[in-house]
Amino acid sequence: MTDLRARRTAVLTAAAKAKSEAKTHAADQAIRRLVKRGEPVTFQAVQREADVSHAFLYGNPDLRERIERLRAQARPQPVPADDGTSDNSIIQALTIQIAHLKKQHRDQTQALRAALEQAHGENLQLRRELVRLGWTGQPATT
Repeated sequence: MTDLRARRTAVLTAAAKAKSEAKTHAADQAIRRLVKRGEPVTFQAVQREADVSHAFLYGNPDLRERIERLRAQARPQPVPADDGTSDNSIIQALTIQIAHLKKQHRDQTQALRAALEQAHGENLQLRRELVRLGWTGQPATT
């Protein structure tokens, strides 16, 4: 019985090894095709092209390193700022300043409108009081 078990184990091990080698070969060929076509080499692209799983690609150190290296080569490298005051930081500072000035303007406008509304109310109240006291709206003649 032990001999039968050992043979089955050996057969399963050989089958698993052959399957893994076939997947590795398929992934290698997929990478070559992607590079030849000028397409980006990513884990997802290789997975689709070779019909293998992400887990297989990430679990195989050689394939993983190769895909990561090719993926990094395809990415544009960021351009460092010349002196630390890049256009983006200037734009960001000016945008913040504009937002602050807009808020300040809005607050001042709202305060002025409230004061004008109060002045109109007081003016109306004074006119009504004058009419009640008999003012006709004509200048007095002496």
